[in-house]
Amino acid sequence: MPSHTRRPLWPRLTLTTAVGAATTLGLLVVSGATAHAEPTLGEIERQIDQAWNKLEPVIEQHNATRIQLTANKAKVAQLTKQIQPLQLQFDLATAKLGDMAAHAYMGGQAATLSALLSGGSPTTLAEQLAVLDQLARAQQREISGVAELKRRYEEQKRPIDELVAKLAATEAELAAKAKQINTEIRRLEALRRAASAASSSSGSTGSTGSTGSTGGSSSLRPVACPATLVGGAADVATRFACAQIGKPYVWGADGPDSYDCSGLTMAAWARAGVYLSHNSAAQRRETAYVSRANLRAGDLVFYYSDLHHVGMYVGAGWIVHASQAGVPVKMRSLDGAPIHSYGRPG
Repeated sequence: MPSHTRRPLWPRLTLTTAVGAATTLGLLVVSGATAHAEPTLGEIERQIDQAWNKLEPVIEQHNATRIQLTANKAKVAQLTKQIQPLQLQFDLATAKLGDMAAHAYMGGQAATLSALLSGGSPTTLAEQLAVLDQLARAQQREISGVAELKRRYEEQKRPIDELVAKLAATEAELAAKAKQINTEIRRLEALRRAASAASSSSGSTGSTGSTGSTGGSSSLRPVACPATLVGGAADVATRFACAQIGKPYVWGADGPDSYDCSGLTMAAWARAGVYLSHNSAAQRRETAYVSRANLRAGDLVFYYSDLHHVGMYVGAGWIVHASQAGVPVKMRSLDGAPIHSYGRPG
């Protein structure tokens, strides 16, 4: 049975935590060189992994926000299309009212209609209808009709305007968050390069960590991939995922040249004709729960209590995943991180 899912931390707070962790990590490396024995490359890689586990939820939240942005843009387009007939009706009625204004001007009623046409809101316009006793009953009906059309149009347009404003705020949030993510990734990559250079120059033989090594093909694909095949769409997805081994991790990417974790699983299953969202938590909701005993190649493996990482099971106790910046798509033991649950697309 899957463990209880807690709501992910608010992105900005999570990112602040990640940045703080990375800063602390930098201090540990510096102080370690002076007060203690210099940490091995493997120790630094493990520290980077810890910092990355604080950053990856922010990346997945960014992906979720992008999905919502796309959905809201589609909703704006749909609502705008729905009110087009009413907008056309309002425009035609307004034009007719303009013709009435021209006739009224010739008849000396320009001041009355000018006041009506300058009303800033349906309420103001309705109040001004009291002066229409100076006009013919037919003119009163025309102007009252325009007031009602204006009220209905603005009422239906209000949610569109609110969504447009929300879109602008979301796009600004995404831009700011992307800048923060890129800054933190550059920090971690610089730390890894510095640690690797120091290890090479000192001839260190320390461990390279579980995820930090970008070594040769044997480290990326230690066994056959896929290790097993089950037939159908699952085979298409697993073969595609295995074919991406060696390609770089780029956050927010879904191929064809680079991937993040949910981007890889999304692209693999898209090749098999199954659509998944570009977000690991959303993919958990979109897939059927399966037990570990029933796990088969092509199933998705979700990690951590907040579901911020996902990989694809390829059989024999292995997954393929896009783990973190600086590390290419690779195979890893199924139990390489705390498992939340398993899901089967399709």
